Amino acid sequence: MKTRIPRRIFLSLIASAGLCAALPSQAQSNWPQRPIRLIVPFPPGGNTDGIARLTAERLSQSLGQSVVVENRAGGNGAIAADALVKAAPDGYTLMMAAMPVLAILPAISKTNFDPLRDFVPISIVGSNPFVMAVHKSVPANNVREFADFIRKNPGKFNYASGGSGTVSHLSAALFAKRANLDIAHVSYKGGSPAVTDLLGGQVQMYFGNLSELAPHAAGGQIRIIGVSSLQRAKQLPDVPTVAESGFAGFKTLTWNGLVAPAGTPAAVVNRIAAAVKDMVGQSDAVARLQQMGVDPIGDTPAQFADTLKADLATWSEAARASNLKVE
Repeated sequence: MKTRIPRRIFLSLIASAGLCAALPSQAQSNWPQRPIRLIVPFPPGGNTDGIARLTAERLSQSLGQSVVVENRAGGNGAIAADALVKAAPDGYTLMMAAMPVLAILPAISKTNFDPLRDFVPISIVGSNPFVMAVHKSVPANNVREFADFIRKNPGKFNYASGGSGTVSHLSAALFAKRANLDIAHVSYKGGSPAVTDLLGGQVQMYFGNLSELAPHAAGGQIRIIGVSSLQRAKQLPDVPTVAESGFAGFKTLTWNGLVAPAGTPAAVVNRIAAAVKDMVGQSDAVARLQQMGVDPIGDTPAQFADTLKADLATWSEAARASNLKVE
């Protein structure tokens, strides 16, 4: 015996089903309806934190909801990344990712996250290249001359880094591999002691931030001979890149960008990316980023994804070149 559903109830059920199907889309269009949490994987005070706080300020204005910065330091960024993996993919929890967290950490240690599978790239806020500096005693005025000098003196000289597995370490290790150099690594606890020993001549070369090396270059104690990005630094227009100095394709730089948990709706991701692009078009925001030594970017989610994939390949090669093993 067939049961007949009254037409009025049947139509009501159809309407209810349509309403339920529309709810996610409607929620996305009304996003955000409450404050947004922006996780920072490092303590307050550094470049990543500064970029995050500027971004939070401008997103709050653009989106009409407070964006609250939450510092979750520890594990070289792994603690913050794990927190993001566990967050609901609704656009209310984001992370100001730093390149080392997503591209270097997985190459040198076992992590509880997969940077490609567990996160949705939104937009890179800005990036900054590293520069190669040598002590004044090194008879080299450019990268090619430095490489030639080290090849003629294998095993006699060394380079500094701010710590094993850092960008400064892996940039130099990658360069040494591609240039076929026999040069030793000296690891320091941070960039400051590395720069101190470079100035004193205890080490001969260091890949570091432009902001930490430029003042000493002006004093004549060191020479900046190369830039690690594919384009010359605006602050050093006369210093060639490593790539144009005979090492085509060499590129290492660090960036900070917004990421969300996997599954975050595309409409939400695109809206945040548009807000970041708008921010880096504001002259006062650009000035604040440049004060931190950061070049504004504001790219698309697809462009950010391409950058991340390329960086994972680059830093995996660098980790192998430095003989770092996954722990």
